[in-house]
Amino acid sequence: MLDILAITGPIYLCMAVGFVCVRWGIFSRDDMRVLGKFVLQVALPALLFHSLASRPLADVLRPGYLLVYAGGSLLVLAGGLLWWWKLRGRPLTESAYVAMGMTCSNSGYIGYPVMLLLFGPLAGVILALNLIVENLLKLPLLFALADAGAHQGVRPTLAQVLRQTLERLGRNPMIIGIVLGFLVALSGWSLPATLDRTVTLFSAGAGGLALFIIGGNLVGLEVKGMRGKLAFIAAGKLMWHPAAVWLAVTVFAALGLPVPEGELRVAAVLSAAMPMLGIYAILAHRHGQERWAAAALFATTTASFFTLSAVLWLMRASPGWLG
Repeated sequence: MLDILAITGPIYLCMAVGFVCVRWGIFSRDDMRVLGKFVLQVALPALLFHSLASRPLADVLRPGYLLVYAGGSLLVLAGGLLWWWKLRGRPLTESAYVAMGMTCSNSGYIGYPVMLLLFGPLAGVILALNLIVENLLKLPLLFALADAGAHQGVRPTLAQVLRQTLERLGRNPMIIGIVLGFLVALSGWSLPATLDRTVTLFSAGAGGLALFIIGGNLVGLEVKGMRGKLAFIAAGKLMWHPAAVWLAVTVFAALGLPVPEGELRVAAVLSAAMPMLGIYAILAHRHGQERWAAAALFATTTASFFTLSAVLWLMRASPGWLG
């Protein structure tokens, strides 16, 4: 428990610094938008590029892991989206961000340190596998749904929405960083030292700055009227998501499909049990959903300190999962 606190403690401290700086007037809430744009347009693409380009492609292509992690994630994504959109009658854009909070894990800033503590060098492979599913499958799909719901006036056809979404993805620095990272990994080319250090400098700023922005966005935040939404997202992310990946491992194995074994199997469930990605509220800026997204991130990250321990205990108590 103390080991996990040593990992999550700096996360809360970074958020606290952001909160204090905005609360005391050192930065304004408008400044948070500017800093958020830097993270999205520069720091995060550099991080994604470096994470993929610095590893051989063979190290990140584990079909069994990708299958169960993607399968469990899509199950919760579809369920959460349809419940919030159709049954609760909320806008599609808001529902897309609710589903994002329930299924897109903080694989870099919380997941990686936890995996490093548990699995050592394998943590880098786990991070890369999660980035593939999260950034090439879930995020593009959810951004497309959010954009579709944001259209006003005449509703575009499905073909128009798909074309516009592909055009946006083609201009999205995060997607460009992922594609370039894969191309470098596929080619086997090593980055020149000068370029590698430059990318590293930019990528190093993504984590702390993203958490600082989250803290700044919490200033003046009213959670009144949000409790139901926050509880729904937190339950989906911390309980339903890992349960769905656990179910995917069991079902796919029974069907004879490839599933991860040993440490990778444990890592898939633990990855799903992480709180939502650290830039959740920053991504939500794009459609004006950042206020409640910041509250959901804070609440879910705090609760994950307890739920991660519970997930580990459950896997230890289940024969064949964790020794």
